[in-house]
Amino acid sequence: MKYFLIYLFIEVFVSVNISSAIGAFATFGEIVFSAIVGFVLLANMRLTLMQNMQALMQGEISVESFERLNLWSFVGALLLIIPGFFSDIVGLLLQFSAFATLIASKLLHVKKEPPHFRSKNPQLKEEEIIDVEVIDEHRSK
Repeated sequence: MKYFLIYLFIEVFVSVNISSAIGAFATFGEIVFSAIVGFVLLANMRLTLMQNMQALMQGEISVESFERLNLWSFVGALLLIIPGFFSDIVGLLLQFSAFATLIASKLLHVKKEPPHFRSKNPQLKEEEIIDVEVIDEHRSK
């Protein structure tokens, strides 16, 4: 709730200052234009998602990059649809991966460790694993 009120205050403050400088018609035009851009970005999200998935399968990007690229691009498109200058500025900046990476590192203080491919059974240790070779002795005649 506290963060929403801070966002609301910043949004109103920025919107009032910019709209008083550029006028009512330009403000209305900017709101309509940014909403159209947001809807176009959401409509093209499927194509972007497929391209990023292809790059992920070819090993060009990591899973972390895949998540970051798609999540922040989606959030940025949604912020462009919401009327207001501050949300439009942040939504536009989130379309660039460098800014999205910066925001993700500041907001999400989680450092992911690489996955460990180990058994889920803690009793099973590497010393207990027996390597066997199966030889088929039934020969068809």
